[in-house]
Amino acid sequence: MKVVGVTEFGGPEVLAVHEVPEPHAGPGEVRIRVRAFAVSPTDTAGRAGQQDTSGVELPYVPGMDAAGLIDEVGEGVEGWSAGDAVMAMALPLGGGRGGAYAQELVAPVGSFTRVPAGISLEEASTIPMNGLTATQMLEKAALSPGQVLAVPGAAGLLGNYLVQLGKAAGLTVIADAADKDRALVESLGADHVVERGPGFADAVRRIVPEGADALADASVQREEALPAVRDGGVSIDVRFWEGTGERGIRFERAVVRDEYRSFDKLDTLRRRVEDGVLTPRVAEVLPAAEASQAHRRLEAGGVRGRFVLVW
Repeated sequence: MKVVGVTEFGGPEVLAVHEVPEPHAGPGEVRIRVRAFAVSPTDTAGRAGQQDTSGVELPYVPGMDAAGLIDEVGEGVEGWSAGDAVMAMALPLGGGRGGAYAQELVAPVGSFTRVPAGISLEEASTIPMNGLTATQMLEKAALSPGQVLAVPGAAGLLGNYLVQLGKAAGLTVIADAADKDRALVESLGADHVVERGPGFADAVRRIVPEGADALADASVQREEALPAVRDGGVSIDVRFWEGTGERGIRFERAVVRDEYRSFDKLDTLRRRVEDGVLTPRVAEVLPAAEASQAHRRLEAGGVRGRFVLVW
């Protein structure tokens, strides 16, 4: 089968299509004939060698989001059949069955669910990893309805999902946006939209002088955004930052690989899409062979939604 991967780590140009042996579903697994896979910053970091890839067999295949049709069902798997349209989270590293940039993805039960009704496979491929990251961040924040969530980076896909799921949980959401993204962020339902940039924390404090109850840092602003949080509040990071320990703030880190088999959460995301709460967003659909272009454009910044690659 074909995969998109790297035999040496580096810039976008190292990505290429490779032929590798076809995998098969084992007990408790299905095999998904991948039709679409989303491109995320986690993928570009892996390709560049910024993650621990020791012991990884080459070519290294990135990708954490896939959608396609089940074409093989392993022993002991019940409730799933060949032809079922599913979306899945993949783990290129850390005990998974390989990355999503592959024509065939072997997935354990729990790592996939049905594609939401009414959307395409391309749209579905944008949901698992970012949706589960947003879900985990909100769980770690542990806010009650009416409390205040601050979301820098709201125009990015993770930020989109944080705003929409935060509002669905009854939170008051303060989000940021550049002028060109204001209409998008307002459409997500944020209660307040402030200017993106170094003045984010001050803008939050003008709305809630005591500070937000939680910061879901979708843009990795860290110390710059931290003053937005009240004393004793919580800050959740997506890149393993341990925080400063100041003002009694609880520092949490989102680790989405922990959600690899979180079927109930993934299926809740499916229902959120079907209910109109969560909006998948595709920036552009490209052929799989153009993965290097997608990585290059993603790293250049300013992308709204996800590049999705298709076989």
